[in-house]
Amino acid sequence: MKIAIGNDHTAVSLKKVISEHLAQGGHEVLNMGTDSTESCDYPIYGEKVALEVSSGQADLGILICGTGFGISYTANKVKGIRAVLCSEPYTAKLSREHNDSNILAFGARVVGDELAKMIVDAWLGASFQGGRHQRRLDLIEKMEAPNG
Repeated sequence: MKIAIGNDHTAVSLKKVISEHLAQGGHEVLNMGTDSTESCDYPIYGEKVALEVSSGQADLGILICGTGFGISYTANKVKGIRAVLCSEPYTAKLSREHNDSNILAFGARVVGDELAKMIVDAWLGASFQGGRHQRRLDLIEKMEAPNG
């Protein structure tokens, strides 16, 4: 699976940990984030990953900033993106099963390396269940259309 990963300056170290973890799991990792700890703006990287996923250039995306809030807000501005902010594995799993999330976000100041790996594994290990959940995604997609 091709996974785009993006981050700001607060998450350089955690991005490296997660990128290595993904590669060890056989995934192709696209580095769309900064590799510098110099202060930068997370919306740049949130948008890059979201566009990569929405265009189909990447299957899924992972975003990391200090808290995960800002970078996930940014990604959710892109049509077709369902970015979820998770601080534990259960929510990550359900976000895939019920909401078909296509971008996972978390905060480098919130979760440590091992918990972040557990969140990623739970998210990647789950799959969309469809059924009544598809009806809800259809409603969301309709809201994204011009004039709702």
